[in-house]
Amino acid sequence: MATVNFRIRSKANKSVSIFIYVSLEEGNVISTPSGFTVHPKDWSKTTKRPKQNSEETKKTFSKLNKLQEFIYNAVNDAQATGQLIDVNWLKKNIEKCFDRVKKTDQSLLTNHIQYIIDNANTRKIKGSNKVGLSENRLKGYRNFKKIIEEYEKVIKSKIHFQDINKPFVDRFTNWLFNIKIYSTNSAGKILDNLKTVCLDAEKMDIKINDYAHKIEGFKEQNEDRYIQTLSFEELEQIRKAELETEAQENARKWLLIGCEIGQRASDLLKLTPDNLRYKNNRIYIDIEQQKTGKAVTVGVIAPHIIDIVENDFPYSISTQKLNKHIKDVCELAKINEMIEGKKYDKKTKRKKLDFYPKHELVTSHTFRRSFATNYYKKIPTPVLIGITGHSKESMFLEYINRREDKDLNADMFMQFYETIQQNKEPEMKVIKNAANQ
Repeated sequence: MATVNFRIRSKANKSVSIFIYVSLEEGNVISTPSGFTVHPKDWSKTTKRPKQNSEETKKTFSKLNKLQEFIYNAVNDAQATGQLIDVNWLKKNIEKCFDRVKKTDQSLLTNHIQYIIDNANTRKIKGSNKVGLSENRLKGYRNFKKIIEEYEKVIKSKIHFQDINKPFVDRFTNWLFNIKIYSTNSAGKILDNLKTVCLDAEKMDIKINDYAHKIEGFKEQNEDRYIQTLSFEELEQIRKAELETEAQENARKWLLIGCEIGQRASDLLKLTPDNLRYKNNRIYIDIEQQKTGKAVTVGVIAPHIIDIVENDFPYSISTQKLNKHIKDVCELAKINEMIEGKKYDKKTKRKKLDFYPKHELVTSHTFRRSFATNYYKKIPTPVLIGITGHSKESMFLEYINRREDKDLNADMFMQFYETIQQNKEPEMKVIKNAANQ
């Protein structure tokens, strides 16, 4: 009958490894470190276990009992099925008992991020039948890897998926907020990326810490968000402003178009006259949104926008240059109201909340928000959502920082009902002749 027990091999004045040994038959003994240690003075030769004289030794005592029972049962099963029982078999079963995972290059967090980057062109896009990550998403993974590599230098250790437990996530979150001074939205997005990479690794049978499933990102509450938009009146100021350079004229065209078609800058700046489509003397723009993969069609109806797209279409420009030029355009248009918002601070390399002239806070993202905000309640929300590409009304309302107006649908129903009744033909009524009664 097989026996399973423990021993130490040193009397040194320091902690030593506890070996597990399995006696299969006379003269056939296999032994390997159990993964636990003990100081020789705390070892009992009688029980072949640590003395239970501290919390630490009590825990080790309990775990060795668990391991002894597990290996004993595994030996019996292996002998019954004719398996080879050797040192490698013993090591694997020790790992199996405590669900230990050997840390390899495959289990490194940064290596899997790089794997995602290297295979970006063949990765399936969630919620669609398309493959290939967008350039923006790929850029996000590259930035995320840099952040993880920076944190590894801080903790002086490579991060394995098994390391990502609650204490790790808490310390990482504190570092993002208190040392790196990331905004709530930025820190929340980084944690979202951490969870996404962990779950992606798990799909490839890479062992991850169970806590990875519980990681939660976060974002600013609506009342803490500062959304900049340009009203119809301000857009008219911009349209009539006297500018100084050709670059400013070009930027103004993109701004005016952007505020009328409600698309992200990444989609807006790819437009050319080839995107225009005519039907019944009307102009349509067909767009496949890069971020969502959705196909949307926008009608162009404002006379000044029709004039631009038909007669003087703006030339291509980078988002970075556009953001610079539209600030100059808005300043020349005297969009100078002092408003609260967040602006990049070169010293801290973070956005700083303060009061600034409005033209300093205008960016290409202002275009889409202005479209959604300006036309909200003037045009049915489902129509606006069909143009902006939001998947739900709640997301659209959050985007423009508005609460749901529960009376809006009721008001629209009553308006449509009244219109239907006004257009309804009068009904003919037969009046009985009293003389025929």
